[in-house]
Amino acid sequence: MKKFKIHTVETAPEQSKAILEGAVKQMGVVPNLFATMAESPSTLKAYTQLHEAFTNTSFDAEELTVVWQTINVEHECHYCVPAHTAIAYSMKVDPAITEALRNGEKMPTEKLQALHDFTLTMVRDRGNVSEADMNNFFAAGYGQQQVLEVILGLSQKVISNYVNHVAHTPVDPMFETFAWKK
Repeated sequence: MKKFKIHTVETAPEQSKAILEGAVKQMGVVPNLFATMAESPSTLKAYTQLHEAFTNTSFDAEELTVVWQTINVEHECHYCVPAHTAIAYSMKVDPAITEALRNGEKMPTEKLQALHDFTLTMVRDRGNVSEADMNNFFAAGYGQQQVLEVILGLSQKVISNYVNHVAHTPVDPMFETFAWKK
């Protein structure tokens, strides 16, 4: 199988360069996920726009982490689990939440557990959630807005998880401390 190219700002297609340059300004490096996606400017742009949109939802840092990591772990993404562990640390998310998600353990609060359960059901049942699943989610304090926002987060993660599966994206040195295997 031909290896996927991991671009630099210099080797990337012209339409990907501005996003890669922005990553360097923000993070100091081009993460390998972005460097891989750069081959398709449309994919890179869609992913970064979905990421921005999802981070601007009604979810707080803990809830964003629950949605991201629930999906990453279920999809067994070797790249995104460590990356989102580092992101969770940078967002000051309680490490107990991150470790519970990485290890398939119970969430520390009923509300976060409901979010985890609902997100997992969305992934496993491909959006075909039952009325009982919806009612449990609503009973935990979430509403229709959050149902749609889980779908937004899932859309973002499908792109990155699937890219990492097909490209075998190498984990960046900055995320290696948080390496993960199911």
